[in-house]
Amino acid sequence: MAVITISRQFGAGGITLGKMIAEKFGYTFADTEIIKMVAEMANVSTHFVETVEKEAGGKFSKFISKTVSKPLVDRILKDERGYIDEEIYLDYLVLIIAQMADDGDVVILGRGSQYILNDHPDAYHVLLIDTFENRVRFMQKHYELSQARASQVVKNEDKRRFNLYKKLGKTDYDNPELYHLVLNMNRIHLEKALELISDLVTS
Repeated sequence: MAVITISRQFGAGGITLGKMIAEKFGYTFADTEIIKMVAEMANVSTHFVETVEKEAGGKFSKFISKTVSKPLVDRILKDERGYIDEEIYLDYLVLIIAQMADDGDVVILGRGSQYILNDHPDAYHVLLIDTFENRVRFMQKHYELSQARASQVVKNEDKRRFNLYKKLGKTDYDNPELYHLVLNMNRIHLEKALELISDLVTS
């Protein structure tokens, strides 16, 4: 009943490795599924959620709070306005990730899950890092992008990640102390990363 969170520098292979882990263990891979669940709960389109997600960052206290009050739960679960903003998005996100972790057998990609589940007894937190050049090459290979396009995508996502965590008041998202395992993808391949994570979870 484990839960594995994958944090990563963009282009380090988080989605690819996350899917490999999920397939090996028969776990659910939670990435875009989280957006769909938030959209369903908020009664809005997935596009609306994606737009809010890119801008979210003003109320990170909900991210790292382990206690969600009953009035808050009542409010967001009974609200049928078909509306979502940053605060509502983060409220739903915490509830969804916490529920996924309690259900277990899930690999969760990003979205502050290393903070939300920091003290969860069955959670394993993994961070993937790599050089900028390798991350560009990874995007070219796996997403069929030109070098120029891949480079721009990686730069944009690095900037977005930095700005998001800055808004959230978090500067330690790459601190190895937050994680059970930090993998330098410049030194190992995906299959070896899968083996190391498998050993971590099953040991």
